[in-house]
Amino acid sequence: MREQELRKVVEEVVRALAEKGLLKEERGAGPQGRPGPAPRTAGSGTPPSEPRKPPVTTFGTAGKVFSDEWSQGFRAKGHGAPLPKDPDDAEEPTGCRRCGGRSGADSCPLQASGADRFAVCHPTKQCSKVARLVDHTLLKANATQEEVAKLCEEARTYCFASVCVNPSYVPLAAQLLRGSGVKVCTVIGFPLGSTTSTVKAVEARDAIANGADEIDMVINVGSLKSGNDVAVFEDIRAVREATRGRVLKVILETALLNDEEKVRACLLSKKAAADFVKTSTGFSSGGATVDDVRLMRETVGPGMGVKASGGIRDAKIAQAMIEAGATRLGTSASIAIVTGEGGAGKGY
Repeated sequence: MREQELRKVVEEVVRALAEKGLLKEERGAGPQGRPGPAPRTAGSGTPPSEPRKPPVTTFGTAGKVFSDEWSQGFRAKGHGAPLPKDPDDAEEPTGCRRCGGRSGADSCPLQASGADRFAVCHPTKQCSKVARLVDHTLLKANATQEEVAKLCEEARTYCFASVCVNPSYVPLAAQLLRGSGVKVCTVIGFPLGSTTSTVKAVEARDAIANGADEIDMVINVGSLKSGNDVAVFEDIRAVREATRGRVLKVILETALLNDEEKVRACLLSKKAAADFVKTSTGFSSGGATVDDVRLMRETVGPGMGVKASGGIRDAKIAQAMIEAGATRLGTSASIAIVTGEGGAGKGY
């Protein structure tokens, strides 16, 4: 259902309830400032003297809705405002940020190439260059909206490559990170990889419609171990077809595979035109190892990305993964890694 259709349905429901006197009070305006039904109190027909201001909501393009009322508590705990001003409402800057506004399209190589908008991230706290390789991750089942908002705030602060969140939080993360240069990553078929190819493709399309820039899918591990390479390839290809124009990473779950199976999974991912192969979900019996990352890099060659995830808790482990060939790191200990502080969390 499109956003406009959803808004219309909501307005009709509210109007019907108000006419039957089932609402204690009616908010002063409909969506986007359109006048709503006349305010009234339940059973009296008398409008309240001071109608409450309607809560602000965020609509994902695929129909997901988040209320902004929770953000008051988030700000009260000392965090910045989680919902930034829509950049489309701001005045357009002159020139290019790369050139400091001193050059126009004729002299700026980015504008000359056809780009008319830029997302630039500058860290506000000192951190290592590894930050641009990190997917700042929060995938636990009990993650709250406040925790996701904090994750996005941290990603802006340190300029991580992306935040990686569960699909239901993609619309929220996409709005919080608009214009920041930080991508929104989500997981598909997670964490088992045993849903059908059709379900994975639909899930990926829904995530992209809600604002996802990068998709991390889990392969069908059982099919791979059965030797059914055709099924594994078709599974990856189905998601690849659903994610054209977005980055696709294929999670192998290396802890469950032998070396021969890891090589086959890498080659099938490369054949299906995935952008990355990735070690682990972080929810199985083991995470990334240096040997696995090295084997994956040797198999896919220099033209494909390798993401190490699971058990990356500190800067030393992160550097070892990079030296073995990793070009992206998935971890929940991101801040400890880029600041050199003691390890925290499980690393994913």
